[in-house]
Amino acid sequence: MPDLSRFEEEVFQALPFLRTSPEAFRKAFFAQAQRASAPPKAFICMEGDRCRHLPLVLSGSARVYKSGDQGREITLYRLETGESCILTASCILTEHPFPAFAVAESDVTAAFIPAATFRRWLDEHDVWRQYVFDLLWQRLADVITVVEAVTFRRMDARIAAYLVAAVGEGTDLRTTHEAIADELGTAREVVSRNLKEFEREGLLNLSRGAIHLTDLEGLRKIARGL
Repeated sequence: MPDLSRFEEEVFQALPFLRTSPEAFRKAFFAQAQRASAPPKAFICMEGDRCRHLPLVLSGSARVYKSGDQGREITLYRLETGESCILTASCILTEHPFPAFAVAESDVTAAFIPAATFRRWLDEHDVWRQYVFDLLWQRLADVITVVEAVTFRRMDARIAAYLVAAVGEGTDLRTTHEAIADELGTAREVVSRNLKEFEREGLLNLSRGAIHLTDLEGLRKIARGL
């Protein structure tokens, strides 16, 4: 595909299935898709909004979360490169308002597909229908994981699992107790109490805005409920 535009290059990089899609669908996609961007902390969608476009993330990360009456938050899932928001898709199909919040965590670039086009493509293009159904399966799995964690796992295990996952291959994490609480859907005081207990047990060291993990294996055991 010679002489690709910058937008086309971004799309093919983030959505490789489009490279091998039927030519008719590729042409339809680029005729309808609109490039959009959002800076960190910008709201992409607010609770109660009407969904007029389906965003396909080309770069960056966005967080989809619910907020309770007392200001507590819980993350439902994140949108990364090549992904889309299945809540938005369901709202487009049912014409119901968006039931959560979506906010950019970094600079986000996306391809926006108009709602009417999204619905029409489900009937006209097998490759689009498969992409949407795959997203639906993955997002349902993500939300079920959240429900299982909230319902069946102790909070110390959830916090330990979060810390281990958040540091990846490292041992240091720049975050706040409130941010962890928002992530897990609990109170900041609960997170602080558990983190201080972990510190007393020699599993980590706390400092302002940062956590240094000193015993990853010990935290993994707690995360497994051992």
